[in-house]
Amino acid sequence: MNTPPIIRVVIPAFNEEDSIQHVIKDIPDVVEEIVVCSNNSTDATVKNARQAGATVVEEPRPGYGYACLKALDYIERSRFQTDIIVFLDGDYSDYPEHLPELVQPILENDIDLVIGARVSRFRESGSMTTPQIFGNWLATTLMKFMFGSKFSDLGPFRAIKYEKLLELNMEDKTYGWTVEMQLKALKKDFSYTEIPVRYRNRIGVSKVSGTLKGAIFAGVKILTWIFKYGFKK
Repeated sequence: MNTPPIIRVVIPAFNEEDSIQHVIKDIPDVVEEIVVCSNNSTDATVKNARQAGATVVEEPRPGYGYACLKALDYIERSRFQTDIIVFLDGDYSDYPEHLPELVQPILENDIDLVIGARVSRFRESGSMTTPQIFGNWLATTLMKFMFGSKFSDLGPFRAIKYEKLLELNMEDKTYGWTVEMQLKALKKDFSYTEIPVRYRNRIGVSKVSGTLKGAIFAGVKILTWIFKYGFKK
């Protein structure tokens, strides 16, 4: 890209009133717009996000994918130029200030998709649960053997060219969003890479890994996507 890219950030958020302003504050000024999708929040997430300067859209249906899709629908309908979409969580577990490093492979090497890999040496103790670590390893190992993938993580902090994201026709409504994106990128032979990123303990309790039900449901959804694409011609 010869001109500065137009970058928009998407943050799905469910009851993140204590963390959302920290996330928004740490996002570098190179970003054109921050879009927070409140996923049926019942606290002050909406108010705090707006006060911090974000555009806020609301999605009453619970689900990570529902929130991402609602934010992307807003971006598409706005018809403003967009070159890169960056996704990150609203719980302050990611380090938003590293966004320029995340998009660098897109700008310098014309990579389509960049995943922020939560490598163990940069991961704060306790920031990922044992089921999360195992599930992440299992999913990426299956992707390696079934698709020849080089992914090592399904991390939520990621950047993708907007035009490529539209080509993926994303559809998952809940916990399969991240793996769906990676699987479809593999199927379409998009270029991709990972960069190591720091990861810390989130503010508040996780709605996925913090509950047994959430962890099991997320694991089932992820594996379902992998085997669905593994047997799809």
